[in-house]
Amino acid sequence: MTRHEGHGERDDTGRRAGRRRRARRIAGLALAGVLVLGGGTVGWAYWHLDHNIRSVDVDGALGDDRPARPMTAPSPSAAASPLPSGALNILVLGSDSRSGSANRRLGGGDSSGARSDTAMVVHIEAGRTRATVVSIPRDTLVTRPSCPLSTGRSTAVAYGAMFNTAYEVGGPVCAVKTVESITGVRMDHFMEIDFSGFAELVDALGGVDVTTDQDIHDADSHLDLAAGAHHLDGTQALALARTRHGIGDGSDLGRIGLQQKLVKALLARMASTSLLTDPARLYRVADAATASLTTDTGLGSLNALMSLGESLKGLTAGHVTTVMMPVVTAPSDPSRVIAKEPAASALWASLR
Repeated sequence: MTRHEGHGERDDTGRRAGRRRRARRIAGLALAGVLVLGGGTVGWAYWHLDHNIRSVDVDGALGDDRPARPMTAPSPSAAASPLPSGALNILVLGSDSRSGSANRRLGGGDSSGARSDTAMVVHIEAGRTRATVVSIPRDTLVTRPSCPLSTGRSTAVAYGAMFNTAYEVGGPVCAVKTVESITGVRMDHFMEIDFSGFAELVDALGGVDVTTDQDIHDADSHLDLAAGAHHLDGTQALALARTRHGIGDGSDLGRIGLQQKLVKALLARMASTSLLTDPARLYRVADAATASLTTDTGLGSLNALMSLGESLKGLTAGHVTTVMMPVVTAPSDPSRVIAKEPAASALWASLR
């Protein structure tokens, strides 16, 4: 081997080593770019989801004029867990707002305001592995208490008012105060989702599976379903939640049964969907869930909602009991109902 040949090999080896170093540098820069861009995307996504959420300072508006929080001693297991595990009562409302074209297209209420089309008190037991969902018929006649308004004034007490007018006259604050006044149960949190938000959430989850016990033909909700099992998209699921004239006696009581089926169907769908292994779908679900969500300020951030969700990871659809507040026909109006006593009071007492 000549000196020239040896020198060529060394030059060639040096060039190959240089190319490898440059390749590693380029790969490193590319990886850094991906991490920076990925971090930026995650940061933007978090900001977007966090800013989707609207909140109302219910606690500040109501002050101390409400039922006391129950005093419970923390369990030993709760002390060892970083997540909250105490009992919770959450008022969940579905509103028929016409705000936005999507809500109007899906059949929201009149343009002058909104009413609580669906009202459920969700009682989560200590340990957060079991829950009871109590539906309050919107046609229930109640004594609507005086509610503070954002203007500094207050609404007048109304006797024999329909329950769902509380939201119409005083928004979430009055809805919470009315529920607390008729139940004697302190609402720890409040959540509201509108028509378009519910439909988009169902679509983001890929639909829900529901079994109906009878044929449903409702011209008002535009729903036609034969009795049996169905996979519903968001628009169909919303129509099922709104159906009342196509089932039973056409009252709100029959619709409540369908809404409770949907609650369990949503829980089952979320449990069976691998959201954590599908970031794109997880984002779509989170975006749909937060875009049309209004909460109290205690849940008014993505961190707070994530903490609540994580604390409920042991809660499955099979451990959720759905009931309706016991009611009877109102003596003053056969198309309205009133709380049936003492059964209603006994139910609320069990949730305190």
